[in-house]
Amino acid sequence: MISPFRIAVPQADLDDLADRLARTRWPNEVAGAGWDYGFPLARLRELAEYWRTGYAWREHEAELNRLPHFTTEIDGQNIHFVHVRSADPDALPLILTHGWPGSFLEFLDLIEPLARDFHLVIPSIPGFGFSGPTHERGWDIVRVARAWAELMHRLGYERYGAQGGDFGAGISLALGAVAPERVTGVHVNYLPTRPDPAAGLELSAADEARLDKIRHVMANRPPYQALQALTPQTIGYALTDSPVGQLVWIAERFAQWTDPAAPISDERMLTDVSLYWLTGTAASAARLARETPRRIEPCPVPVGVAVLPHDITQSVRPLAERLYDIRHWTELERGGHFAAMEVPDLLAADIRAFFHGG
Repeated sequence: MISPFRIAVPQADLDDLADRLARTRWPNEVAGAGWDYGFPLARLRELAEYWRTGYAWREHEAELNRLPHFTTEIDGQNIHFVHVRSADPDALPLILTHGWPGSFLEFLDLIEPLARDFHLVIPSIPGFGFSGPTHERGWDIVRVARAWAELMHRLGYERYGAQGGDFGAGISLALGAVAPERVTGVHVNYLPTRPDPAAGLELSAADEARLDKIRHVMANRPPYQALQALTPQTIGYALTDSPVGQLVWIAERFAQWTDPAAPISDERMLTDVSLYWLTGTAASAARLARETPRRIEPCPVPVGVAVLPHDITQSVRPLAERLYDIRHWTELERGGHFAAMEVPDLLAADIRAFFHGG
């Protein structure tokens, strides 16, 4: 059963958020620290004060409610999704999957340009946002992919494409693996390629430089990643109890993973942070990192890749081609990890080029 859904956050939750922000206990900071010890205090205080006194959730809630939202239950889990049908009845269905610390909000600026050529399905990953928290073990990217296959079947879509970045890329590739007879192709804007000494490949200087960056990231695992992959419940207590804790946990990723030439507005970022806070899904969203094993999912369908110059790492094409049937590869001129939010025009054009050849 699929039911219409409307966002309606209780006023008591918004009042509680404002009260908690007003009573924040701030740590001290070393003089002139900048980013050396973590997120700068002055910048975080600025964001928190705007969140408390200037940001208007109700305005964004009203804007979001102009979209067609729905929920359904799959595999015992509530699934929230936005479903926008193209004016073209013969348009290709396309399921768009977000990552962490994003949400379905990542795709807001893609809806209008893509809906000309695609029927769009934009779900919230179980454990994130309006899909609500998960309540049992096992919600890894493969299980999410199986849920997406069932969702598309319920919507009457028997052939469709998939697109995503971050965890959304892994879920989209897994969807191609679990439903290859239904997925026409997978487009991703994030595709980690691990060094493979046994491959015996002759790589260009540029690709070797990319591999050096990948090796550095692998050898210096970011603290947020280690915490979420090992003890998501532990960090979940802090993020669920402190709005400033939730704010900085996400704001740091937006600051470090985006292209300075394509910034994401504080307004859009705070809507994303608010979504995590108001749905209480910090811990359950973090569990996806714990649940998902570090393995490559075989994906037999055609794959398109968009590489962003300011992403966490950049894919090495010869390594990617050993694992996937790469049919399309684009080196975008700008953008970072949140491509759909940073460069929606470039990403929409690349998605269209992959699925429609132009």
